[in-house]
Amino acid sequence: MDTQRQLNRRQLLQTTVLAAAALPLASLAADLPSNPKGKPKVGCLSWCFHDLSPAVDPEPAIDIIGDLGFDGIELIVTARRDLRDFWTDARVDRYKKKLEQKKLQVSQFVIFQPVVEALSSTKPDELRQGLDYFEAGCRIGKKLNAPMINIVSPWARELKGPTEYLPRYYEVENPKPNEKFHIDIAQGFDWDRVWAGYVESTKACLALAKAHGLKFSIEQHTHCMVPDAASFRWLWDAIRDSDLGYNIDVGWTLLQREYPPLAIHKVRRQLMNLHMRDIDGQMRQFVHVGAGVMDFKAIIDTLKQIGFDGYLSIEQDKHPGDMKETCRRYLQLMRQLIG
Repeated sequence: MDTQRQLNRRQLLQTTVLAAAALPLASLAADLPSNPKGKPKVGCLSWCFHDLSPAVDPEPAIDIIGDLGFDGIELIVTARRDLRDFWTDARVDRYKKKLEQKKLQVSQFVIFQPVVEALSSTKPDELRQGLDYFEAGCRIGKKLNAPMINIVSPWARELKGPTEYLPRYYEVENPKPNEKFHIDIAQGFDWDRVWAGYVESTKACLALAKAHGLKFSIEQHTHCMVPDAASFRWLWDAIRDSDLGYNIDVGWTLLQREYPPLAIHKVRRQLMNLHMRDIDGQMRQFVHVGAGVMDFKAIIDTLKQIGFDGYLSIEQDKHPGDMKETCRRYLQLMRQLIG
């Protein structure tokens, strides 16, 4: 090959690469808001002040969170039977009056993951039941005037670990001799089949949510079908609907060694909600806000860059200490950082 042909080929490759690189940059500039829509709002999850047992009453939590001065609250259905027996019209009406008194918006209504765990099942009967539970949650969320319905992504039914809630199995703190970190994977497990089924069940959930006038947000946890921001993008790219969004939990993100501000950039077009919490230096425990290493300022700075105006809601694990003071401290920190 002569020198001139080599030069022409090199120039062509350089031109093609530069042109390809410029396209996403131009798209990025066009997509970023010239004027942010508004400021992020600060919320608190009701289960900061109650457990996740069946038929748990969130009304005391509504009082506390409203009196602390939060903008919004997340409420949760914790058991399948509660969809029918606990979240009655009369109870929902009472909560709505209380929310109005406390000037609280339900930022999203949450269906606890075990309620809809069958959404990752490859068995049609189980999947249909999971979709029924999901729709029942949508009906409650709509009555509460929530703009969206939320779930933590389920894990594949073919996986089983030593803890009932598999996402909490992420370390062996004091291993016994020859003990290994192990998850049972059922014989014949086919990831491609499970993933394809999960994409279809997500489409079905989204259609149900939209039929009730809601958006649908999915949160990531360890070992789940959606464990991180990149996997959510794979899911979203398979569906491509603006009413499907990401609920990033910054604590679970950093626990898996993904930097939350970077994760936010990955899903900035799909980001609908944030769960905020602190984490210790070894990234193993979700300690009280202010006692860990979470870079809240970097998170808020990133949200300002992308023009996010949704909710940043504290989700605090239970530890000894004053939960009200932790939530008050979080609220003050967010008001200061948001400006």
